[in-house]
Amino acid sequence: MFGLIKKGLEKTRNLIREVVRGEVVEQKLPREVVEEALIEADIDYDLVEQIVEKLPAQVKREKLKQVLLQFFPAEGGRLEIDRKPYSILIVGVNGVGKTTTIGKLAHRLLKEGHSVILGAGDTFRAAAIEQLSIWAEKLGVPIVKTRQGHDPAAVAFDTIKKAEARGIEVAIIDTAGRLHNKAHLREELAKIVRVSKKADPGAPSLTLLVIDGTQGSSAVNQAKIFKESVGVDGIVITKLDGSAKGGSLFTIVNQLQLPIYFVGVGEGVEDLVPFDREEFIEGILEALYPENPQQS
Repeated sequence: MFGLIKKGLEKTRNLIREVVRGEVVEQKLPREVVEEALIEADIDYDLVEQIVEKLPAQVKREKLKQVLLQFFPAEGGRLEIDRKPYSILIVGVNGVGKTTTIGKLAHRLLKEGHSVILGAGDTFRAAAIEQLSIWAEKLGVPIVKTRQGHDPAAVAFDTIKKAEARGIEVAIIDTAGRLHNKAHLREELAKIVRVSKKADPGAPSLTLLVIDGTQGSSAVNQAKIFKESVGVDGIVITKLDGSAKGGSLFTIVNQLQLPIYFVGVGEGVEDLVPFDREEFIEGILEALYPENPQQS
């Protein structure tokens, strides 16, 4: 898993290496060099300043790790299927990779031995229904869908009820993510949650927000709308595929105070991996302190 996360941090690590090249002396780095490297990694400038304030003039690897962990407060989420049906509501703006994330998540759950049903709740876009249908066929799992423009709350209700009737363990429900009308989006999401609870008082068991890791602070602004509208339990970061600056995860987590459950590190069906903040930070530290004996 760590290898995949490091692969996703490739661009970040290369940028950091350019900043610190030749600067490591006796396993210490000047605070100014650390500051420049963190900015290059795409951590928000104000957050970098808060981090640097806690560092001495010469920064050892372990000290920096301790400080970075303070600014990455939400431990990675763990998906625990502890009830049946376990319903997962997937939210986020269009274009961040929600539908693909659902397919990869379903694949992961199937590999772990769980049964899965999909709900095509993004009824605003015919393409979303079609894309999720393709995933369902590819994975060999049932799907609940309707025509474009129909009530997404009804899809969520039917998906949960069919999971219950068929003894299916996990129901994963897609939603629309258009932001041009925030009030309408909030109303729609609130209705989906309300109607889902009619199918199962405990639904949704988990609400995951999908965020494009390349969008930085704009992703945070989008996330706040969903957090206020529907309540969010955790985050999935997509497009951490080696071309993105991974430091944006610090900004996202620090501002939203939500755990990251998974990161998407590539296009393959296996490239959705559980997130671990320590392993993520170690990937950055290895680039900062390339001669450190702890390097693997």
